Amino acid sequence: MNFDFSEEQSQLREALGRLLDRGYAFDKRKQIIASDAGWSRALWRQLAELGALSIALPEPHGGAGGGAVDTLVVMEALGRRLVVEPYVPAIVLGAGLVARAGSDAQRARLLPRVGSGEHLLALAHDEPDSRYELARVATRARPEGGAGAGFVLDGTKTLVLGGGAADTLIVSARTAGDPGDPDGVSLFLVDAGAPGVSRLGYQTQDNHRAADVTLTGVRVGGDALLGPAGGGAALVEHAIEHGIAAVCAESLGVMAMLVELTAGYVKTRKQFGVPIGSFQALQHRLADMLMRVESARSMTYLLTTTVDSADAATRRRTTAAVKAMVSQAGRFVGQGAIQLHGGIGVTDEAPVSHYFKRMTAITMMFGDADHHVARFSDLMERGA
Repeated sequence: MNFDFSEEQSQLREALGRLLDRGYAFDKRKQIIASDAGWSRALWRQLAELGALSIALPEPHGGAGGGAVDTLVVMEALGRRLVVEPYVPAIVLGAGLVARAGSDAQRARLLPRVGSGEHLLALAHDEPDSRYELARVATRARPEGGAGAGFVLDGTKTLVLGGGAADTLIVSARTAGDPGDPDGVSLFLVDAGAPGVSRLGYQTQDNHRAADVTLTGVRVGGDALLGPAGGGAALVEHAIEHGIAAVCAESLGVMAMLVELTAGYVKTRKQFGVPIGSFQALQHRLADMLMRVESARSMTYLLTTTVDSADAATRRRTTAAVKAMVSQAGRFVGQGAIQLHGGIGVTDEAPVSHYFKRMTAITMMFGDADHHVARFSDLMERGA
């Protein structure tokens, strides 16, 4: 199989690299994460001008009609610079859901503004006791009025990535069944400023932003329903699969930088009068780290070619296997980088510590290695 990028993808990668090298140096990033917003709208507009926000959106709505490989190109570049702007929540999860499940009117209303950087989406799905179980949704949506009238939403969502800055929330809520039932979950487009919506924003350990969202008697119209009533669980699952592919791609950039920073450090750090990089044991450790990065790259490429498949069973198995393997590789590379840096590697002043924190967050995002190993085993046993 040919894994070479197209000319357009290579040009986008180079343009992103130039933009981020010029405007997202480590000191600049520290200023951005210390700001009230915690991310840069100026950079967001620049990403929109490059076409990075609309690369995977449908052409009729201002996008380039790209796929998961195009998203991989963007995410790997963002990972190399530890970009904290909400690309995964707003573009991969939010816009991806609208593009796949939205009505023509919903797509026309939201996607052009998302692609231009004017409007932010966020998926509000996880709940305090869900623990990676996508069907464990207790938030309720009760019909109000006759058929097609509207709904009233009540519930709590936690760790909503990009939720504090979002203009529209995609909220999962039960229209039937009990928490844990695979059927009966519906998705709703909710104005983040609507009466009854309260948000508590905070900074995560890896300096990204998230929010806890409480919905108390939130009224939405019938046109707020995204996709079929009761069919939201499958839509969320596919969106999360795209999210996993995206963060695995991001981890390639993060891990590559961990190796580069560590290789540079051991060439200059001296012990016993010589650079520690001359010690064969450390050379072997670096080689092992690089091998893990390349193994993760191969698996991530496999996932990007599978995540748009119509075969849900294949998607599930591949996603679980790749996320488990990439998480294990990220843990090995991150711990190796910190060990070879020594004490300086855990200080806030050292860039390597920030890459390690982001890599650690990615290993747990959308399910850690243990979760996906168990899920893969279960899927194989059931033949699902």
